[in-house]
Amino acid sequence: MSETNTKPVAESSTSELVFGTWTNGTLAFLVLRLWLALRAIVTGIEKFAAPIKVKRPLLDEFGMPDPTGAMVEVKTKAYALGNYHGVADSLRDAFAQEPLLPAFAAKIYYACLGPALLLLGIMLLLGVGTRISLFGMGLLYISLTYGLILLGQDGGISWLGIHILMVAMALVLAKHNRLTLMSKF
Repeated sequence: MSETNTKPVAESSTSELVFGTWTNGTLAFLVLRLWLALRAIVTGIEKFAAPIKVKRPLLDEFGMPDPTGAMVEVKTKAYALGNYHGVADSLRDAFAQEPLLPAFAAKIYYACLGPALLLLGIMLLLGVGTRISLFGMGLLYISLTYGLILLGQDGGISWLGIHILMVAMALVLAKHNRLTLMSKF
């Protein structure tokens, strides 16, 4: 009579291998890393957007230009370096009234915000200094929170709090980091 070796089925854990050597922790970190990078990059790009009005031919029900040559004005977005704005004009005006945000500091902050978001997002996406970029992103979100606290924008403060929690969770999961260009930092 032959005995069969049966091993007890291990309970699933967060360290269980999923794709070869990739654990659930690795996948969790990758999802957070990609989301945070995308959020920072797109937000940084949007700092260079401005609404514009473009005239286009009026189209009939078949998608053909109207034979009378009628034109309509359509609102769209244009991206250019000259369109850069660190914060919306309404926020800029509100911050100008805040004594706890000096005008000289605000001017520097507005100039650096978009490029900082782009730089941190690209670094995180490529895996260049992942922990440093996550820490920088956390500090950036804290600075944005400070501004919203001054304005009493509780909804925005809550959203940024969620971002900060996501950054903190990514830092905890950074030990599972893969696909990096510079893994030391």
